[in-house]
Amino acid sequence: MHPSPIIELIGAPIEIGTSEPGAVMGPAALRTAGLVRVLQDLGLTVRDRGDLAPVCAPGQRDLPAIRAWMTEISRAVETALDGGNLPLVTGGDHSLSLGSIDGALRHCSRTGRPLFVLWLDAHADFNTLETSPSGNVHGMPLAALCGEPGFDDLFDAGERPLLDPSRVCLFGLRSIDAGERAIVTQRQVNVVDMRTIDEFGVVAPLRRVLDRVAAENGHLHASFDVDFLDPTIVPGVGTTVPGGATFREAHLIMEMLCDSGLVGSLDVVELNPFLDERGRSARVLVELVASLFGRRIIDRPTELSPLEA
Repeated sequence: MHPSPIIELIGAPIEIGTSEPGAVMGPAALRTAGLVRVLQDLGLTVRDRGDLAPVCAPGQRDLPAIRAWMTEISRAVETALDGGNLPLVTGGDHSLSLGSIDGALRHCSRTGRPLFVLWLDAHADFNTLETSPSGNVHGMPLAALCGEPGFDDLFDAGERPLLDPSRVCLFGLRSIDAGERAIVTQRQVNVVDMRTIDEFGVVAPLRRVLDRVAAENGHLHASFDVDFLDPTIVPGVGTTVPGGATFREAHLIMEMLCDSGLVGSLDVVELNPFLDERGRSARVLVELVASLFGRRIIDRPTELSPLEA
C-alpha cells in the first residue's frame, strides 16, 4: 500500500458459485455496517463504485454467468490498479476472486511485478470440476487461476496470465478435500494450516510470507473469507468450519499487513447477512478492514530503545 491509497470500493453481489443463498446481500451489509465511513475516518479517500451488474439472465448459475461476473470484476480491478488506486472488492461468494485476482494478474503482467496471494480461508478452494464433491465454483477459484484443466470456458480465448501456485499461501486452512489436497501438494502451494497457527501463532508464518513478497518486489493480493474466523465470532457465513482464527489473531494479521505496506488489492468474501445475528459479522469485518488500513489503538515505535525492550 502506498502511504495514502485511494480505495476503490467495488461491490460484487455474486452467489452463483455457492448453493447457499444470501451472499448476494454481503456488499450492502458492509456498507450498512459503516465500511466507507470508517475508512474515511482514517483520513483515506474512498471512491464507492457501487455494485457491479454484469448482463446475465435472472437466476442463471452456469459457467457463462460466472464468466460474465469474472470478466466484469477483472476489468474493474485492473482499471483501479492501472489508475494507481487500491481495489477493495466486497462480496459475494469466493468465486468473485476469479475476477479480482485475474485483474491483478493482468496489471502485474504489464508492470513486471510478481503477484502473490494470501488466501485467508478455512478451505483450500483448489478443487477442479472433476475433484469437487459439491460442484460449487466458490471452491475452485485458485485451481482455475493457476491453470488447472477444465476452466477454459471461464476465460477469453488466447493467452492469459496464470497465477503461480508457489506464490499462493493458504493461511488458516482446516478443511480440504482429498482431490484438492493432491493438487495443492503437487503444485507446492504454501500452506499455513490451523495446526501451524496453534503451534507457532500467526506472526512467524505471516512474516515469512511478507518477507518473500518484499524480497521479490511483489504485489500482494489478500483474499479474506469470512470463514477464516471461528464461526462463534462471525456466524454470517454459509460454510462454517469450527476451530478458526480468533478475533485477536485476525486483527494481528491485518495490523501486520498494514505495517508491511505490501497489500495492493483486497477482497472480502462469503459474508451472508441472511445467516448473521443482527449485523454482527458485518461489523467484525469492518473492524478488521479498518485495521488493515491503519486503525490502531496507539502508534507504535518502529524500534524500541534498550530500556523499552
